[in-house]
Amino acid sequence: PGEPQVVLGADRAFTFDHVFDTAAAQHEVYEGCAQALVERVLKGYNSTVLAYGQTGSGKTHTMGSIGTPSSAVPEAALGIIPRTVAEIFARVAGGDGELEGAALAASASFIEVYKEDIHDLLQPPIEAAAADGAPKLATLEVREKEGAIALPGLAMRPVGSPEEAMAVLSDGSSNRATGATAMNATSSRSHAIFTVSIELRLRGGKVLTPRFNFVDLAGSERAKRTGASGDRFAEGVQINKGLLALGNVISALCEKHAHVPYRDSKLTRLLQD
Repeated sequence: PGEPQVVLGADRAFTFDHVFDTAAAQHEVYEGCAQALVERVLKGYNSTVLAYGQTGSGKTHTMGSIGTPSSAVPEAALGIIPRTVAEIFARVAGGDGELEGAALAASASFIEVYKEDIHDLLQPPIEAAAADGAPKLATLEVREKEGAIALPGLAMRPVGSPEEAMAVLSDGSSNRATGATAMNATSSRSHAIFTVSIELRLRGGKVLTPRFNFVDLAGSERAKRTGASGDRFAEGVQINKGLLALGNVISALCEKHAHVPYRDSKLTRLLQD
């Protein structure tokens, strides 16, 4: 009650915060959806932004995870990732309020979940790309360490500036699995997670270690519309399974269920904490 909602049928109500039309600028989407999370991260809380939608709807463009260095992208076209990273570094450098005298150390990782396999996009391929596919990448296994999710062997690159962080994103994007469908010539075939891990040392010795996850989900799709078959069809099945598991987890959290089904997919396990 009192919140903006869309109601489907008799009683299926969906609450939302913002609606942007086709003329909305990139900075409007960032300011409306992601900017407030910068404040939370700088207070020590883990945060996540997810881009979800039909294949070809512009998720990768909105996130800014296409892999083009920020210096080569007009300022107006910058997506959520480069804007967020730039604001984190600027806020700490500005040293206002609790951040006065703070020291920032950051590192970045970039992985994909492809057909329920987790690949490190920053490690060299173990096999060159075939003519019609992505390079073969080493598979990482999910482990739990002291109650936290861990990926042994994951590459973490230190980043000392927004430009260095975006260089990591650019390097990893070239290894991400994509493929053509009838709806999108360069459809992302994996869920990609770009993570900036922060160590923030405040005056007085307090240390905060939050993470900011940027998740560019593969597009939801129907085989009838995409014309998918063979490998593309198998990819689509796994994509939709992961999205269904994510939706179930979000619903369980919103409804405060005693059991949250994080283990139903690799994607939800990775984002568990």
